Amino acid sequence: MSSNVGVDTQHVSSPYDAGSKAQLFVDQLLVREAERICFTQHEGKKHPDNPLLVADQPWEGWRVQLFGSVIYDDDEKLFKMWYLFVPDVGNRYFGETEDESLTCYATSTDGIHWEKPLVGTLPSKSGHPHNAVTNLWLPSIHKDKNEPDPAKRYKMICWQQARPYGYHTAVSPDGLNWTRLSEQPIAPWGDVITGFWDPRQNRYVAFPKNHVAPWRGYKRRLFYTITSEDFVHWTEPVLSWTTDERDDAGSFARLEHARPTLDRPDDPKLMRTEYYGIGFYLAESCTIAFPWMFTVNNNARWGNQDGLLELQLAVSRDLYSWDRPFRTPVVAIGEQGEWDVSGFCTPAQAIRVGDEIRLYYTGANTSHGSPALYREKFEDGTPTGRKTKYTASIGLATWKLDRFVSADAPAEGGVLTTIPLVFDGNRLEINAATRERGEVVVELCDGAGRSLKAFGKSDAFRVDDLRHVVTFGGKRDVSALQGKPVVLRFHMKSAELYSFACRR
Repeated sequence: MSSNVGVDTQHVSSPYDAGSKAQLFVDQLLVREAERICFTQHEGKKHPDNPLLVADQPWEGWRVQLFGSVIYDDDEKLFKMWYLFVPDVGNRYFGETEDESLTCYATSTDGIHWEKPLVGTLPSKSGHPHNAVTNLWLPSIHKDKNEPDPAKRYKMICWQQARPYGYHTAVSPDGLNWTRLSEQPIAPWGDVITGFWDPRQNRYVAFPKNHVAPWRGYKRRLFYTITSEDFVHWTEPVLSWTTDERDDAGSFARLEHARPTLDRPDDPKLMRTEYYGIGFYLAESCTIAFPWMFTVNNNARWGNQDGLLELQLAVSRDLYSWDRPFRTPVVAIGEQGEWDVSGFCTPAQAIRVGDEIRLYYTGANTSHGSPALYREKFEDGTPTGRKTKYTASIGLATWKLDRFVSADAPAEGGVLTTIPLVFDGNRLEINAATRERGEVVVELCDGAGRSLKAFGKSDAFRVDDLRHVVTFGGKRDVSALQGKPVVLRFHMKSAELYSFACRR
């Protein structure tokens, strides 16, 4: 699904160097054989208080969107959110242009109950206080604790809607007062961009969108990868997110689930699948992504396209080649009448809070071509339904640590065998859960898959544990295998295996 010809992507060694990092099963790179094993994607658990943040301030108008970031500030022990709002016509705090959107700031001590402190740094036409902090859009924000210049403590990758248009970078001492850093756009094209600081590779990574990329007979929204070591000089864009036949063939099924939300009837000649944006989570051994999949069903009434958006799951080990094995929603689509039946988008990154992965997300009850998105009134003066019928809000979906995809075995048992691996650790941990009469037994083998007599099969695992230490005859030390090719063979019954790691 991706194109990276000419790119020096990360070399995958054989035997695979697993180090001491947790190895997930979102992809099946490390699976050599799977006998009576199936792989299951697990949807995020929606918070019961969703939506957690709604448009409830006079300047916010009729919807709020997480075209932005959520971080946890360890220094201040505070969750911080930068989000976008779309004001109502005729109620202008900041200007006269219809649908002038700005980025606002919210905080929370627990990540569930949010406040909108009146710390806005933009001048308001009314002179009233607010929480709008920049006219830069889609901010991917990183608090850089290693930055020697306090004025650049916060770093932003963003889209500048005002002239000069383009993808840019900005800096701030406090996350509230922002100054554009880049003199020229860091990538061509325009619209959505997300990015992050990758501490695993000590570089910044961003994914700009080309919204008119020619691909498989259409001009589609596709994404590219760019990187930077200093936040100033960026590499040339490399196409890394493309759709394929499987995406287009599944378009009708995705549309059918929320068909009453659509504003226009299907046109089979225009129906197709594109990417609208991407959120990320930095796992230990791979990068998880949450692409916002946009299924186009027709052209809209007033330009653009009609269609629906959902969140899917993707994974990469080099940031250029991405695998989407399931192609189904990873956050459940709401039923008709609920707040999140379409319009899904995410912040730049999901965050880890203890042993929980939190993905904040936007949900809406409009299609991409809804008249409410483009105009306040129809030609005859009747309202299009902004806020009274249509809106967008922000909610939360969570997973237990690394539990995005499981390798599942039935009651009669199954066996999963890995490719040869090289470890750097002294104890083997598994993230797994068993059901009634279920168990997991790990067999250590040599590179050819022959059982190692010094270890053989492990003691049985029969619980639910995020980091169970595997023992062999009561012993946990496997340091004798460090640096040697090892194959893991998991014998499972009524069990779910999410990840494994050889820890130091």
